[in-house]
Amino acid sequence: MQQRLKIGVLYSRVRVEEKWIFSALEKRGVDFDRLDDRAIHFDLENPAPWQEYDAVIERSISYNSGLYTLRILNAFGVPTVNTALVAEACGDKLTTSTLLAKAGLPQPRNVVAFTPESALEALEELGYPAVVKPVVGSWGRLLAKVNDRDAAEAIFEHKATLGSTQHQVFYVQEYIAKPGRDIRAIVIGDRVLTAMYRKSEHWITNTARGGEGELCSITPEIESICLGAAKAMGGGVLAIDLIEHSERGYLINEVNHTMEFHTMQPLSGLDVAGEIVEYAMNLAKERAS
Repeated sequence: MQQRLKIGVLYSRVRVEEKWIFSALEKRGVDFDRLDDRAIHFDLENPAPWQEYDAVIERSISYNSGLYTLRILNAFGVPTVNTALVAEACGDKLTTSTLLAKAGLPQPRNVVAFTPESALEALEELGYPAVVKPVVGSWGRLLAKVNDRDAAEAIFEHKATLGSTQHQVFYVQEYIAKPGRDIRAIVIGDRVLTAMYRKSEHWITNTARGGEGELCSITPEIESICLGAAKAMGGGVLAIDLIEHSERGYLINEVNHTMEFHTMQPLSGLDVAGEIVEYAMNLAKERAS
């Protein structure tokens, strides 16, 4: 008799995506637990309670909570969507950029420094305008477009004064004049499931910042670059953000490991949550077999 699968869903808040994932699990008759990352705890000497899970889907809003939970679960031998290595690679923009560069994939030019003075020097070489980003962050928060040295000096001073370790890394990206949109594609395993344009008059096009979604056809070029980006990050369930450059074509802007898909699912008509659950179930079956 085949063993019944048990899957955990790690979350911080039950958003519409988590509701869809719970529903997809229920429809498939999967035994699952809702794991609130604000309530769980781990005894590192007693992995047995966690090893009851054949797979865990990580949906934490907190990057730190999600990452460290994945590290513990992977150390316990529990398969996760995604792995800790993938979460770490995607959750840190500098790590993402270095892996994309190592794979020879196209992306905006990025420069990195560790003091305001060296960051200003790097920015002068890169040229204005440019975009200053935190190495860890989401939803387009704390991004700043700098048009001149005065603005750069003020922003770098603020980052240095804030004092957190993340703000001590000065990550600066060339500004790309987007055609009023960018592209988000969802990759699950070895498939590009769907893609959409995120359209906005603002230079930040995230739907979380008011960008509107419009279905985007998956061309062979989009498929190739997205699969290449996913492979460079370590694979799994990922969202690839692309920028269209007028001369250089598609550039990879970011890769996300716990993407929202509240716009993508109804827009595409595809059961994105169901696809994520199927991917997790396949991992679970491999472990259980």
